[in-house]
This record gives sequence, C-alpha cells and structure tokens, in this order.
Amino acid sequence: MNETNSTESETTEHRHTAGNVEAVLGYSLREDPSSGCLYGSVILAALAGCMGWGIRGQYGHETGAMIAGVLVGFVLVLIYCPQASSLRAARAVALCAIGFSFGGSMTYGQTVGLTHDGELVGNWAALRWGMLGLFIKGGVWIGFGGALFGIGLSGKRYRPLEMFTLFATLLGCYFLGVYLLNEPYRPNERVLPALYFSDHWHWEPDKADLKPRRETWGGLALALGVLFVYLGWIKKDRLARNMTIVGVLSGGFGFTVGQAIQCLHGWKAPFLSPWVIGVVANWWNMMEKSFGFVLGFGMGLGVWTNRHLIAKNNTDGDVEIPIAAECLLAVVYVGALFGMHLQFSNPVLAVGAVPIIAIAGGRYWPYIFPLPLLALPIAIKTLRARGGLGSEPSAPTLEIVGCWVFYLVLPLAVCLAAAIYFARRGRSGETGRLFLCWGLVLAAWTYFWLNFAFFNYPWWWTEWGSRSFANWVFTISTLALTFAAIAFHRRHATSSIASSGDSM
Repeated sequence: MNETNSTESETTEHRHTAGNVEAVLGYSLREDPSSGCLYGSVILAALAGCMGWGIRGQYGHETGAMIAGVLVGFVLVLIYCPQASSLRAARAVALCAIGFSFGGSMTYGQTVGLTHDGELVGNWAALRWGMLGLFIKGGVWIGFGGALFGIGLSGKRYRPLEMFTLFATLLGCYFLGVYLLNEPYRPNERVLPALYFSDHWHWEPDKADLKPRRETWGGLALALGVLFVYLGWIKKDRLARNMTIVGVLSGGFGFTVGQAIQCLHGWKAPFLSPWVIGVVANWWNMMEKSFGFVLGFGMGLGVWTNRHLIAKNNTDGDVEIPIAAECLLAVVYVGALFGMHLQFSNPVLAVGAVPIIAIAGGRYWPYIFPLPLLALPIAIKTLRARGGLGSEPSAPTLEIVGCWVFYLVLPLAVCLAAAIYFARRGRSGETGRLFLCWGLVLAAWTYFWLNFAFFNYPWWWTEWGSRSFANWVFTISTLALTFAAIAFHRRHATSSIASSGDSM
C-alpha cells in the first residue's frame, strides 16, 4: 500500500512539472511529440542557432559552422524524435552538423563589405548587389544543412556506398560549377566573373590596393542543385527535398537580415538613437548572432511544417562498417582537419565525404562526430588563442599545462567518454532520449566554456566591453537550452511514470 501511495505521489509531482513545461513550450506533453511543437521548435532552435553561429564567428570556416549545426540538430531531434532509436537520433544530429560545414569554404567578407564599408556607405546599388550575394551564399550554406538533416529524419535508408557515390558526383559538380559560374578569374588583368559578389573595381574604380577574392559559391550551388534533384526525383525523399528548400530560405534570409542590422549601424540610419549608434558592441558578431537566430527559427519552422514526413520507424538501420574501419576513418578525418589547417587539402566536399560515409554506416561515428570530433578543432583553436600552442611561450610552464588540461584534454575526454557511453546504451536498445537531452547540455556548455576562454573571460560583473553583449546572449542561450533539455528529460520520465501508474 505504501509503495502504491509513493508511486501516485511521484506521478502527481511529475505531472505538475509537465504542466509547467507545457506552459513554456506551448503544447501538450500528453500528445504525440510530433503533433505540434511550433513554439518549442522555433524558440529553442533560434536560440541554438544564435549561440552556435555567434560562437562560430570566433573560430570560422567549416569546423566553426558545425557548432550551430550540432546545437540546432540536438534541439530539433529532441523535440520530434525523442523515442527514436539512439543510433537513428545520433545519425540525424551528426548529419545536421556536417551539413552546416560545406558553406564555410566560401568567401563572404568582401560581400558583407559591399553593404557597409565606409567607402560604399550610401551606394544603394552596391548594397543591393551585396545583399543578393549574401542571400545566395547563405542559402547555399544552410541548404546543405537542411538536405542532410532531412536525410537523417526521413525513413529512407542511405547506405555508405550510396553516400560515397553521391558525394563523389557532387564533388565533380562542384568543380564544374566553379568553372561555369566563378570563372574567369584573372585579377591581375582586372578580369572577374560576371556574377561576382566580392569587392570589384566596378564599385571602387580608383582603389589601387583592391584585392578581389576567389569565389566558389557557384560550385556549391550546382552541387546543391544536383543533390536536390537526387533527393526529390531519384530517391523520392520528400522530407529531405523539402528541408533543402527550408535550408536555402533560412540561410538566405538569415544572412541578409543579420547584415541588415549591421548596415543600419554602419549607415547610421537616421531613425536610430545616438545611444544605439554609439553602443560598444561587436557589430560583426551581432550580424552573426542574428544570422544564426533567423536560420534556427527557419529550420524549426520548417521541421514543424514537415513533421508529418518524419519517419516513425525507430529501427537503427544497418551497421555496415566494422569498428576497426570506423577507427581508421576517424584517423583519416583528423588528418584531413590538420591538412585543412595547413592548407594541404581542399576542404569543400571531399573532407565531408569521410564523416558522411562513417555516419551512414557506423555504430560509433554518429556519437563521436557531434561530440569529440567536432569539438577537437574548436578546442585546439581555443588552446592556441590562450597561448598554449605558441612556438615561443610567453606564459609560465604551469599556466601552459593548465591551458592544455582545461581547453583541450578535459573537454575532449568528457565528450569522448560521453559518446562511448551513449553508444553502448544505444546498443542495449535504449531510445535516443538520454543521448539527446544530455548531449545537448554537454555540447552547449562545452562550446560556451571554450568561447568564454577565447573571449578572455568577460565575467558578467566586469567592465562592459565589445564582447560583453555577446557573452550575455551566449549565457542566456546556454541556460535556456539546458533548462529545455532537463524539462524534456523529465517530460518523458513523467510519461513513463504516468503509464506505470495508470496500469496499476
């Protein structure tokens, strides 16, 4: 009798907690999780994108962009697929992360410059052209993320050999697209492509030191178009096809809306108060955070709109790559990362093919990629920024050892241990709920911590600086994602306890 009363009391407590979560997220926890998660999708995904893309600004390129991909992936898979098998959930998160990486190879700094550089302020034609370029580049960038995320959420099976063949084809399309859309490129002769969105003598004819940059967006755009055709007409994967469109729109509007905010400040819009114009902030990073917020909002809205296409089949799918091969692919991938850093290899689609193949067919890769492998380059860049990798260290030896421990060894060890733990729990038949909830918390706090160190510890009580506002945004986002993960974890505990209580 006492045991029954205890169970009923615990059930009542969890149901009270569920009511609080329902009030925040705006939908009933007792319904099918895929039936209506609009508020949770757009708000949490927007915060994840804002934080991830804002932190990306410190680390840059392909590896930095994957921070936003993994956070948005964790949030949306947690909302819509908490009862999926652990391996299937991990694959979806990992594919979302790698999908966000490809666009990092594009140059866009001068494209942003067309819209707000001091010499071009007031030039409306340059502003329109720059914004068009940002829409195209942002759309291509996040379009790949939407496509691969859709692959992870759909019920279609993509085998490793199929993925290898597909991305080999896309790599060929990339080089063809560069040839068709990003040539001719002979800056010494002042010969540039017709569709060129970086700094150009057309906009600044008298600038003697103008250095046009090599653009590759055409190659990625053609590759994305071929991928879209394959998903929609050959594979007939409606979810992946639709999410490609969602990614293009989210990225395109995200980049333009984010830069519009920086333009308002750079152009000193007359309706802005002098306080806003004079505020101490990193306006470039303000653009990045806004970009991330809009792309996350769009991805959340897109998944909610297409929720009826998310596969309800929770089987793992085939594991076609043995553990020894997974380890070998991990070594190859880490070597490729260092090759990218040393500029020994082209990082576009070729490097991405390795994780995609391993994620599609491996048992451990879907867990180790979004946790330790993704964190590796971020930790190394943080270690370098803190002085731990200098050729002539200026800091005491003890401080360098501390840098290695707290910025590299400890974060990677925790992430690796967590990945192996979740993978083993998944092999025992557990759903992805545990991995999604605590993987989100671990990823959010890992990148918050590394970025906090990169920012040189802008504590909240210290003097306000250009990084203070960004740190506040990242703090609020991290706490919100942590609260949401814990709330979702309790939500499913509530469902389990309620079911057991009803059966009694």
